[in-house]
Amino acid sequence: MPEFSFDDLRRFPDVEAPNLFAVDASDRLILDEAADALSSAAPGEVVVIGDRYGALTLGAAGLHGATRIRVQQDALTGERALARNADRTQLAGTFESMAFDASLVEGATVVLMQLPRTLAALDQAAALIARHAHPSVVVFAGGRIKHLSISMNEVLAKHFSELRVSLARQKSRVLVASRPIEGAHEDTMRSEFHDDLQLWVAAQGTAFAGTKLDIGTRFLLSFIPQMQVHPDVAIDLGCGTGVLAAEIARARPEARVIASDQSSSAVASARETMRLNGLEGRVDVVRDDALRSQPDASAGLILCNPPFHVGAAVHADAALGLFRDASRVLRSGGELWTVFNSSLSHATTLRKIVGPTDVVGQNTKFTVTRSTKR
Repeated sequence: MPEFSFDDLRRFPDVEAPNLFAVDASDRLILDEAADALSSAAPGEVVVIGDRYGALTLGAAGLHGATRIRVQQDALTGERALARNADRTQLAGTFESMAFDASLVEGATVVLMQLPRTLAALDQAAALIARHAHPSVVVFAGGRIKHLSISMNEVLAKHFSELRVSLARQKSRVLVASRPIEGAHEDTMRSEFHDDLQLWVAAQGTAFAGTKLDIGTRFLLSFIPQMQVHPDVAIDLGCGTGVLAAEIARARPEARVIASDQSSSAVASARETMRLNGLEGRVDVVRDDALRSQPDASAGLILCNPPFHVGAAVHADAALGLFRDASRVLRSGGELWTVFNSSLSHATTLRKIVGPTDVVGQNTKFTVTRSTKR
């Protein structure tokens, strides 16, 4: 087996740019802090949660000999990047990608994780580990210092009786948690009823906006009466918790509605949102990289509240792949309705990629556009 090097890792098929990287100092620090634990772990006892492009998984395998690693990544692009990087480093077969459930962590003695951006996501991961991992499990959860907070320590302390904070290195730290607390509460899905919409919203911890209603989505919802009246197929692209899909399904009962997202947490959340609102048979929720699985010229209406971050970095390319796929999937005369931060130049981009684009609404923060496929 060749010597492992982080330099061999790439982000592809996710966005690649000179200022975007497949590995950072927090990945390296997590692996260094866990080195002794990894060296003594038996096959199948190592779990990786939130690996972005494979640095933690392949580092554990290539540098410390871990095998049968169980891996959970929220983003489909992350799973594909890991698979490609494993082939590139000749470490394919050292891991298995799994869902976020008890089987992911059952019997684990070492858990490596990138700290999620929300406390709810951390709470759900910590609860799952504390309840189902081996009692001797040690969790090495790291991140860049600018994204860490004391509240993260408090969340971990709910589920583990011992917590150590590593020394800082290259603006990164690792929280090391051990000795799970028996009877730790496990809640992998939450829900909230919104009276103004008469709608249940369900969310796993990593789902964008949680059970709340994102203000951009709320703004776009107000334009549903102006959208195409009789679409045969309507798609909520980057559906998150599925709010747009649920509302378009209720407003256009004759349409086939598809909710699509690359996030496994979003897909699970959207499916539960549909179930709670009695829409399981009306909305098909799929995990997809943009609209890769949808045929050309197959939809009459697409709604999109695109991301403007790639990881923690603001990056214009975060939405371009969604716009290109929307253009491909829209049939002639079909409509793409998009909401985005008014500081972004998406309207110009949409005119180039999709077709004629009108600004149909604007408030102090957001712009809503309608693009018609040529």
